[in-house]
Amino acid sequence: MSLLVVGLSHRSAPVSVLERASLASETQAKLLQDTLAAEPAVEAAALATCNRIELYADVDKFHAGVAELSTLLAQHSGVGLDELTPYLYVHYEDRAVHHLFSVACGLDSMVVGEGQILGQIKDALARGQELHTAGRLLNDLFQQALRVGKRAHSETGIDRAGQSLVTFGLEQLAAGEDVSAWARGKRALVIGAGSMSSLAAATLARTGVAEIAVANRTRARADRLVEILAQPGGTGVAARAVEMAAVPDELTRADLVVSCTGATGLVLTAEAIAGALGLPYEPEHETAASREPEHEAAPEPEHKPLQGVSSGAWVPRPSTESDRHAARVENGADGAVRQTVRRSTASARSDAPVRLALLDLAMPRDIDGAAGHLDGVRLVDIESLAEVSADAPMASDVDQVRAIVADEVAAFGAAQRAAHITPTVVALRAMAADVVAGEIARLDGRLPGLDTKQRAEITQTVRRVVDKLLHAPTVRVKQLASEPGGAGYADALRELFDLDPQTVAAVSRADLNDPNRGRS
Repeated sequence: MSLLVVGLSHRSAPVSVLERASLASETQAKLLQDTLAAEPAVEAAALATCNRIELYADVDKFHAGVAELSTLLAQHSGVGLDELTPYLYVHYEDRAVHHLFSVACGLDSMVVGEGQILGQIKDALARGQELHTAGRLLNDLFQQALRVGKRAHSETGIDRAGQSLVTFGLEQLAAGEDVSAWARGKRALVIGAGSMSSLAAATLARTGVAEIAVANRTRARADRLVEILAQPGGTGVAARAVEMAAVPDELTRADLVVSCTGATGLVLTAEAIAGALGLPYEPEHETAASREPEHEAAPEPEHKPLQGVSSGAWVPRPSTESDRHAARVENGADGAVRQTVRRSTASARSDAPVRLALLDLAMPRDIDGAAGHLDGVRLVDIESLAEVSADAPMASDVDQVRAIVADEVAAFGAAQRAAHITPTVVALRAMAADVVAGEIARLDGRLPGLDTKQRAEITQTVRRVVDKLLHAPTVRVKQLASEPGGAGYADALRELFDLDPQTVAAVSRADLNDPNRGRS
């Protein structure tokens, strides 16, 4: 096994780099195809989430593999190799297995113990299978990672150590208040209809919001999500689908906005949000500047506040049109919602009551970071969640999960090493069977008077002798091959018995082409 993973995540890179390096689904497909075309790689799979981008490959050369995978990540992410390299991490063979198993269990997640990563790993495997870039090693690896993750969640209390990113984000917006009590009666707007947005909508429905409006560029997907929310036996929340063009108007009604789209630019600008609240707005910098988090030196309080989150309690939004704003709203050509408002130099008050709560779970971000400085706006995004989760206490169950991961890594390594020698053992037994068949044919020529019964008894006797001679060595060689450093036993077996390499390769190909292998 020559498994290699090169990647970056919230643990190794700042959000500003992660959001620039994010990969769209079509880009991931091209990345996998180009990886397979590269000389060192024979298999490839990509795991891309809102806070990690990882490229897995089966390579025949370590250093060449690292160089090639790093270059490919830089080319397809659009971030220069020199800029990207300091944030990349590399894991090889057993360390790569350990890394993926830890990721599957939620140990490497921004919110420790969250289970959504299992669905993302399953999607990564399905993509590799569909594109035929995942072979025997990666199929086995990702399938086992899914089983390890499920085992960790079923056998330990790792779920208590964390929750989904949506739930964690809502807890930060609630600022210490019970989430259900905080969310009850609110009008929510969910932008996007993918897996994360669907999870957000379902979570909001369970917390007791009064209404959920779903906006998505593909109206059919928004309609489908609304149908799911309205299914009999559900939460009974009032849900409706709206066009993206209606988002400006929905902003004037919403108390809470959750956004997670695949857009490469901003979906909501600070100017649009200010207009929805009827606030004057004066941009401090250009849009690009507002994308970058501001770091100001300040004394650290006893409880560290979230970056871009203004303090103050939530108050209901005005219900009459006269209390709202009459400013003109329009959609920009790039899809970002903009607002024409009067601009002034009035600054946001830190004690302003919260009129609009914003949760941005997209990478790159959907919501202008400058919106968090507006009066009455509370913004939580991926970066602020990373800051808070870094200080979160680890649950005692984490140690149990780490023990599970260690055991599973050892078992996976042993199974892979044993599987590596299996084609050689099969080829050896096939050669022995050919020898037996040849000797029986020779016996027929020397003793043509043997009847059928006698011939069958002699044949069975010879086969038993051969099987007994081969049994102990083949069982022992499998045991030895499964141990660390046992990869050389397959070569030794081929050399000792002068086995045809083409026969061994044919057995390996037959195993790889088994239709029952690697299907999720």
